[in-house]
This record gives sequence, structure tokens and C-alpha cells, in this order.
Amino acid sequence: MTSLWHKKIMAIVKDLIRKEEDETLSFGDYTLTVKTKKSDFEFNGDLYKVKTFQEITKLEKNGMFVYESIPGTAVNQFSMDGSGVEFSVEGTQDTQITLGLEPEKDFDVFINNLSVGVMRSNLGGKLVISLDLASTKEASVKVSAL
Repeated sequence: MTSLWHKKIMAIVKDLIRKEEDETLSFGDYTLTVKTKKSDFEFNGDLYKVKTFQEITKLEKNGMFVYESIPGTAVNQFSMDGSGVEFSVEGTQDTQITLGLEPEKDFDVFINNLSVGVMRSNLGGKLVISLDLASTKEASVKVSAL
């Protein structure tokens, strides 16, 4: 995975989803007042679908759940592989992020390069992280399988 700790490339994704030069994805626009979606976005042989607006941002890969934030966010340099997920996120409020990972597995979670401890995904593989974006407006997230 690409390390985001030294990068500062935060922006709303006006085209809803895009491939970055570093082979990551950026998606989401929390400034939209109406739910907007883009389907069948091809990236590395997979099809992605994003739904986004002020209240929620959701990403699916090949019809499977990957990411959801309540309220909506902009996600930059999203990278996911067998060892975990890494991305930067921007928003204006306290935000709950749910990630679709491997079921019932322990993950080391880092927010802004600081460990917040080990968290376990549930039976469905979902892992929930809360972020204080109301005061910081942005955060880097890294979730690594143990």
C-alpha cells in the first residue's frame, strides 16, 4: 500500500470517482445536496459503484460493500489489498466510517499515524471507525490485518 502520511492531496472528487496516478482511487463529494451515483467504473479489472452526497458516501466493488461514511465524505488515495486498507478522508462533521473487510479478524487501526488500538471486524466483515472531522476536517486512516 502507498503511505499517505507525508502526502497532502485533499479535495472533493467532483467527478465522483477517479483513478489516481499512484494506482489508488479517489471518490465522494460531501458538498452535494442530492444523492448522486456513478456505476460501472472500471479499475484494475473490477467494477466500482459510488453513491455520494451530504448524508452518505458509499463505495461498492463488483456489487460488494467496501466503504460507507455517514455523513458523506471525500476519500482520496484509497488503497485496499489483502493486508488492509489505507486512505485520506475529508469531511465537515463527526463521521462514522464502515469498512468491508475479512470477517471476524483483528486489525490494527491508525488515525493520522497514531495507533488507536486493535479492532475486530464483525461476522459480516464490517469494521466501524469514528472520526472527529468537525474539528480537523481531514484524517489519514490505515487499517492493517494482524
